Amino acid sequence: MNSVYLIGFMGTGKSTVGHLLAKELNRTFIDTDELIVEKAGMEITEIFKKQGEDYFRALEEVILKQIISRDDLVVSTGGGVIVNPGNIEIMHNSGILITLIAAPEIIYERVKDYNDRPLLDVDNPIEEIKTLLFSRASYYIKSDYIVDTSSITPKETVQEIIGYISD
Repeated sequence: MNSVYLIGFMGTGKSTVGHLLAKELNRTFIDTDELIVEKAGMEITEIFKKQGEDYFRALEEVILKQIISRDDLVVSTGGGVIVNPGNIEIMHNSGILITLIAAPEIIYERVKDYNDRPLLDVDNPIEEIKTLLFSRASYYIKSDYIVDTSSITPKETVQEIIGYISD
């Protein structure tokens, strides 16, 4: 297996970078969140409201297990896919794990105008971002490579990833 899995918090650029990386590498791009929406027949915010986060996380695992047999993918995962340690193992066994990170304030600026971020539907979203980043840090560092997207463009991020996977 030789897929590239992009993990990281929401707003770090996984989908944008994933599309560009797939094009650059001539691979198929998959967004696990899009597949979850398709499978559930409802938007992510609706899944969280009606079924809860645990149900959503279970769907993530199902989707990952469905795609690991495919080769030459660039996969953008949901920001919390790593909270299930089994998902990290699934991805490690079928490809390269790249974590995209960004400063909390940058993340907030990137996502503040979107209504589809249920985990940030709180009084102080920047503090919530910091809390979630801290709680997930031990998972994010289990990747093969980490790119800070705070001050570089998606194209620069793609070039950094290509540089890493080409070595």
